Amino acid sequence: MNIEELRNFCLSLKGVEESMPFDDKTLVFFIKGKMFCATNINTYEFVNLKYEPDKAIQLREQYEEVIEGYYMNKKHWNSIKTKGKITDKQFKEWIKDSYDLVVSGLPKKIQKELNDE
Repeated sequence: MNIEELRNFCLSLKGVEESMPFDDKTLVFFIKGKMFCATNINTYEFVNLKYEPDKAIQLREQYEEVIEGYYMNKKHWNSIKTKGKITDKQFKEWIKDSYDLVVSGLPKKIQKELNDE
């Protein structure tokens, strides 16, 4: 998955917005102000995704392309190497998992609004 495909997929999810809040190279995707995906647009070596702690560890143990979140809380974030054996389908599933995790932590009213859109 190249960076444009990543961007298009993330923006296809309900309520997602993008910005570069940290610097001019880190593209971040948010749902209602909560980050679920980030990458460096200059290098595009890794994509950071959020997970439940147990799931984060499981993925690191199962896939060599998955490491502790680079510059992130390593308990909740993994960095996925973009050059490797991870298929686009798997990448999209993981992005959606990260999105769903963040949505599940939003107030019920906002969750309902997202489901009604």
